[in-house]
Amino acid sequence: ADDAEVRAIFETNVFGLLAVTRAVLPTMRRQRSGRIFNFSSVGGIAVGEGWGIYGGTKYAVEGLSEAMRRELAPLGVQVTIVEPGVFRTDFLDGSSLHAAKAVLDDYVPTVGSVRNWATTTNHQQMGDPVKAAKVIVDVAEAAEQPMRLQLGADCVARVEERLADIHAELNAWRDVAVSTAFDEARA
Repeated sequence: ADDAEVRAIFETNVFGLLAVTRAVLPTMRRQRSGRIFNFSSVGGIAVGEGWGIYGGTKYAVEGLSEAMRRELAPLGVQVTIVEPGVFRTDFLDGSSLHAAKAVLDDYVPTVGSVRNWATTTNHQQMGDPVKAAKVIVDVAEAAEQPMRLQLGADCVARVEERLADIHAELNAWRDVAVSTAFDEARA
């Protein structure tokens, strides 16, 4: 992906989110209440090949939203990160999804298969956007919202797999990780 392609998606997914947040926060701070639902993606937790730039923007949304949740909680403002899986929308067609213009032979086995998947899966996704919207409204009306709201069975499975991978890798490298402490700090 060239620089302009990368900047365009960060402009929308990260800087756009920040602009909207800056617009609504003065009112929420004044009234000492509010609910913010920031849209991330399962790709913000478990990004796959071909989705690196998009996933990078969603990882940014995750980090910003986690901090925002902690910063705004004392002011009565709740922040929830919505992490949808694949839903039957126009997300995978040209009206929404913009693939990098350059196609490099080295990436055909990885990114190429993802491009093919997007084309063949479009409008056949398992998730129902009407049901997802209802869930979001129901959660918004609840007294307490979760930090993260995963949507879709595919999302739940990918998050569970990602968490298991992180746990396994942490355990495998635990001794190396903790070996960096000052000797007097070890017990």
